Amino acid sequence: MKERNAAMLLLLTSLIWGLSFVAQSVSSESIGPFTFNSIRFLIGAIVLIPFALPAIRRECKASGYWKKTLKGGIICGICLASAAVIQQIGIAESGAGKGGFITSLYIIIVPFLSVVFGKKVEKKTWIAGIVAIAGMYLLCIGDSSGFSRGDIFLLICALFFSFHIMAIDSVGRDVDGVTLSMFQFLTAGIVTLPGMLAEGPSFSAVLSAWLPIFYAGAFSCGVAYTLQVVGQKYVRPQHAVLLLSLESVWAAVGGALMLSERMTGREMAGCLIVFSAVIAAQIQLPTRKG
Repeated sequence: MKERNAAMLLLLTSLIWGLSFVAQSVSSESIGPFTFNSIRFLIGAIVLIPFALPAIRRECKASGYWKKTLKGGIICGICLASAAVIQQIGIAESGAGKGGFITSLYIIIVPFLSVVFGKKVEKKTWIAGIVAIAGMYLLCIGDSSGFSRGDIFLLICALFFSFHIMAIDSVGRDVDGVTLSMFQFLTAGIVTLPGMLAEGPSFSAVLSAWLPIFYAGAFSCGVAYTLQVVGQKYVRPQHAVLLLSLESVWAAVGGALMLSERMTGREMAGCLIVFSAVIAAQIQLPTRKG
C-alpha cells in the first residue's frame, strides 16, 4: 500500500475517534470507565472475529506465527486498556476540552520516544508537532486555566497512547493487522474486566448507554483501531501521530453537529492551524542534488 493511501486510512481513523468523544461523554453519565471500556473492547474483538479468521487459517502454521501475534496483541492491548481507562477518568474530572488537548500531547511524546529508540526525526516533523499543539490549544482549551488531578491522569494517558503507537510500529509490521487488532481488543477487554466487576454496573445503566457503547466498540474499536494498525504499517510513526491527532478537530466538529455546540472564531482558527500542520508534515520536500 502506498503511504498516501495509508495516510488516508489514518485520517479516517481520527474522524471515527473524534466522534467517539461524544459517545464517551454521554456514557460517562451512567457507567464507569472500566465498564465502558471493557464492554466496548470485547465488542470490538467480536466484530473482528469473522475478518480475522481467514488470516489465522492462512498463516497459523507459519513458524513463530502465534508467538508474534499473541505477544503483539497482549502488549498493544495492555497499553491501549491503560490509556483508555485513564483517559476516561481524566475527561470525567477535567472535561472534554482539556482532555482533548492534554491527550494530544502524544504528538510530541512519540517523536521524542522515536529519538530515544534511535530513529531519526525530521526537523519539519518537530515544527509541525509544536504548531499542531498550538492549534489544539486554541481549539480545546479556550479560556479555561489551571491544573487539576484530572489533568495528571490525562498526561499519563498521553504517555500510554504514545506507548501504544510505538508498540504497533514495533510489532505490527510482521503480523496481520486485523488479527493483531482482534487480540489487542480481547486483551484490553479482559484486563479491564476486573475493574468493571468492581464498579458493579446495573443492567439498566448499561442498557441506557448501549448506543454510545456500541459505537465505541464496533466503530471506534473494531473499525478505527484496525485501520490504525493497517495504516501504520506504511506510515512513519512521527507522521502517523499527527494524522491521528486530528481526532481533536473532529471531536469539535462532532460536538457542533450532534450536540449543537457552536464553534468560536478562536476554535475555528485552531482547526485551521492543526490541519495546516498535519498537511505540512506530509509534504515531501525535494532533495538537493549535487
